Amino acid sequence: MYDITSSCADDFINHEEILDTLAYADQNKENSTLIDSIIQKAKKRKGLSHREASVLLACPIPEKNEEIFRLAEQIKKDFYGNRIVMFAPLYLSNYCINGCTYCPYHAKNKHIARKQLSQEEIRKEVIALQDMGHKRLALEAGEDPVRNTMDYYLECIRTIYSIHHRNGAIRRVNINIAATTVDHYRLLKEAGIGTYILFQETYHKESYLSLHPTGPKHDYNYHTEAMDRAMQGGIDDVGLGVLFGLDKYRYEFAGLLMHAEHLEAAFGVGPHTISVPRLRRADDIDPDQFDNGIDDDTFAKIVACIRIAVPYTGMIISTRENQQSRERVLHLGISQISGGSRTSVGGYCEPEPEDEKSEQFDVSDTRTLDEVVRWLMEMDYIPSFCTACYREGRTGDRFMSLCKSGQIQNCCHPNALMTLKEYLTDYASPETAAIGNRLIEKEVLNVPNEKARKIVLENLRLIEQDNRRDFRF
Repeated sequence: MYDITSSCADDFINHEEILDTLAYADQNKENSTLIDSIIQKAKKRKGLSHREASVLLACPIPEKNEEIFRLAEQIKKDFYGNRIVMFAPLYLSNYCINGCTYCPYHAKNKHIARKQLSQEEIRKEVIALQDMGHKRLALEAGEDPVRNTMDYYLECIRTIYSIHHRNGAIRRVNINIAATTVDHYRLLKEAGIGTYILFQETYHKESYLSLHPTGPKHDYNYHTEAMDRAMQGGIDDVGLGVLFGLDKYRYEFAGLLMHAEHLEAAFGVGPHTISVPRLRRADDIDPDQFDNGIDDDTFAKIVACIRIAVPYTGMIISTRENQQSRERVLHLGISQISGGSRTSVGGYCEPEPEDEKSEQFDVSDTRTLDEVVRWLMEMDYIPSFCTACYREGRTGDRFMSLCKSGQIQNCCHPNALMTLKEYLTDYASPETAAIGNRLIEKEVLNVPNEKARKIVLENLRLIEQDNRRDFRF
């Protein structure tokens, strides 16, 4: 029985409801009248239901798809402007007791190098990341209750926040770790994390159980209900995601939106972010063994339809995708990307020897952060290193209310410019700095409030001339 407010995963991610949704979408995928009405509803910027969005995703009519893409692009501009938030993953440990068949960290993989960072090694990694210019990290780790304990994670977070190297500082730590208890989520909240991220991998329960044959992750309901427990523990910014390629993409799309709808209905605030990773080759894993891969055209449409369905939610794309793929979807909905990423444990400080590889997956976009920043600016995007909302208490429903009203633009645009100026002053190559300073000169004129614009101009001067840092609205 489908129940959007139920605390049971089988109710709010209801298999029969998804099958009915897919059947409804198939029946109506060429129903121009219905599709037009859904698009008109989407233009109100209030979002769509999983069933309405599934009709758009299934639609094969070229001119309707062009309209869908144009609307997604406009909605992206309306809520996020031309800002792209930058982050980097930091892998703490690849010890894991799960048997996930698509991940090289699975317990039976005996030839991957197993590592866990000490606090001193974390310090070196963070300094390397700070020297690149990063301000926002996403912590990653396998599930191992003996090695990767909550005490370990909390110590790692304290260490990261304590490191101030030259002008560098990590101002926000997000965390992507295994499903845990309400009490543990409460501890993470008290430690000052930003967003708690957990990918569902697949919402198809039968496939999920097959793909996770052993280990605590085998418990589909405990994993799927993790965001409810995180919310109960006080973490009001959570990040959803599926690993496209494990099961049929239309099923995953419907399940993902149902999960977002459930959080909105049960807690009054939907997901802060949605990630859209695709399965990639990795040690001991051949993606060809999975027959549910999606092409670039389908991937672009998924991004566009998610943006239309949940207009206020941030969307993340990682270095799993290559430059061409990332460039295509940036304007359709993506608001956060990683740059200069390493998916190995300890990969930032120095390159790993070939016989000690610990990567979770092959990186498709291998450019440096400076190259990614310059690439974005050449396309007139503003790379943003801002973390102000989390540090000013603009999280959960407070962030969403500002976003829905459009008021968040009054903070985000100035903060993006000031944090970009920090990056250009402290870390950028001369070519990147020149492009960036021209972009800032142009974009500062788009700060609508005259008083705010004067403050931004003065702060930009103080950053460059007086070596002042960390201004924020």
